[in-house]
Amino acid sequence: MATLSIHFDPAVIARLVSASTDDTVHVTLALGGGEPPVKAAPVIPHGPLAGLMRAGLLKPDTVLTFRQRRANRSGRAVVTADGQLIVDGHPSPFPSPSKAAEAVTGNVINGWTLWQTPDGSTLDQLRQELDAS
Repeated sequence: MATLSIHFDPAVIARLVSASTDDTVHVTLALGGGEPPVKAAPVIPHGPLAGLMRAGLLKPDTVLTFRQRRANRSGRAVVTADGQLIVDGHPSPFPSPSKAAEAVTGNVINGWTLWQTPDGSTLDQLRQELDAS
């Protein structure tokens, strides 16, 4: 029977230990045959968030949130290196802010004006900043 051996970098272990119950931690596994790991090619963002990411206005692993008080709803998503959003409670990433917001609210909604960065800026405000530069 084959044996599966998983080795984690100490930084990964430290991140897992410090994660709260609300955090989403992404771990990528690669198959190897004992040879040194192959350096992965850099991930290039694509899709609607790519421009913000290339400009440095939005970074991978940024946590986006929203709160709709009247509807008593809130959402949390993490930006992936390729420019998608992983929404808490959903197994697959979403290609756009609006699709991610729709997954949480159940309604067609403008995710650009809904999702906020940790400093309170909306994605739409970041997009306007990009357009102004």
